[in-house]
Amino acid sequence: AYGVAVGLSDRVELSDGRQDFDTGITGIRLDLPGLHLTQDIVGAKLRVAGDAILDSDSLMPQIAVGVMAKRLGSSGLDATLKALGAKRTGTDVYVSATKLFLAQGLLVNGTLRATKANQGGLLGHGATLGGADNGYELMPELSVAYLLRKDVAVGFEVRAMPDKLNKAGAAAGLGNGLRTGNWKDIFIAWAPSKNASITLAYVDLGTVVPATTKNKKQTGAY
Repeated sequence: AYGVAVGLSDRVELSDGRQDFDTGITGIRLDLPGLHLTQDIVGAKLRVAGDAILDSDSLMPQIAVGVMAKRLGSSGLDATLKALGAKRTGTDVYVSATKLFLAQGLLVNGTLRATKANQGGLLGHGATLGGADNGYELMPELSVAYLLRKDVAVGFEVRAMPDKLNKAGAAAGLGNGLRTGNWKDIFIAWAPSKNASITLAYVDLGTVVPATTKNKKQTGAY
């Protein structure tokens, strides 16, 4: 994954990113060796109230609203996603509240996201097969970081994910083989300077297309 983000007047952030996911052995099991899922994401975020640093001595959080337009590249999964009623394009809208407890060295962020994205958009957006609910869902996200010292932080993140493909997969005879799990991670980050940081994390993405992964949980290091 790579991208760029530009901040304007400490009020607006514009971003552009690209994800390239190598499905590895799963692609081989689907008779699609070398299958890559690529996604382009264009985003805009606006701070509408509060300032995380200036308001750190009050209960007022920093509040921002944002939008992310996502487009999944064409791949060998196009026909499958179309049959499930999933689209290759979609838009997320979210509101985020960030609170910095400066004296305690604690940063808390909560986000509520309206989305149709399957696995963040890497498996398209929504589903209609079998009468699956194709509307937007509100998904909560939470992240917490604690400063052990001025250049080292530890924390965790949790992101709830829509499960729209599950009903469509059942209608296609896959049982619960397309169910989705929530994403979670724990991390430690070191910032040796103001311009660089290194993060190590243990990531748990729950079950991702268990029909092709023998119900194994998808975990790994970041």
